[in-house]
Amino acid sequence: MRDLIKMVLVLAILCLVSGGLLASIRNGTKEQIENQQLTFVKGPAIKTIFTAAANDPIADRFKLQDGDVERTFFVAKIDGKAQSVAFETYGKGFGGDIGLMVGINVSDDKMVGAQVTTHSETPGLGSKTKDDPKFSGQFKGMELKGDFKVKNDGGQVDAISGATVSSRGVAGALTEASTVFARLKPQIAQKLQEF
Repeated sequence: MRDLIKMVLVLAILCLVSGGLLASIRNGTKEQIENQQLTFVKGPAIKTIFTAAANDPIADRFKLQDGDVERTFFVAKIDGKAQSVAFETYGKGFGGDIGLMVGINVSDDKMVGAQVTTHSETPGLGSKTKDDPKFSGQFKGMELKGDFKVKNDGGQVDAISGATVSSRGVAGALTEASTVFARLKPQIAQKLQEF
């Protein structure tokens, strides 16, 4: 019986030490991980959307609490005014979640652009949602209001041939962006005044 108690105590101590070590490593590398994501995942999408920005939108950013989610907004100064922001939303694609960075001009509620950041879609088909400039170019100037659907479903988004499910995922991410933007627009406009 003593051997069993001894093994349980040793196992419990090892678990506590391992858990504490993993937690401290996670906390210690959290900032580095965020910087890597900004540089290699979100950064290219933001720079593609805000080609006319006079500032560095990645450096000029703020966070807002949206329920239990903290969202990061990237600010672009275009024509001397900080009136555009970009933020990331997600939609369900064929291979999983599709991350979409959406840039919006806050003064007229129109999209500056939209660019896929992350996906697990089929190479050569669904991956075109990220790689095809014609697909992502269709969003520039669209008003960010209401539900977005592909044209096959009676909506306004041109689907990629052979990748309708992936295109629906992008449309779903746009719908989520519309909802988030409508809910947080007053706070976003207030934060933009600080820039």
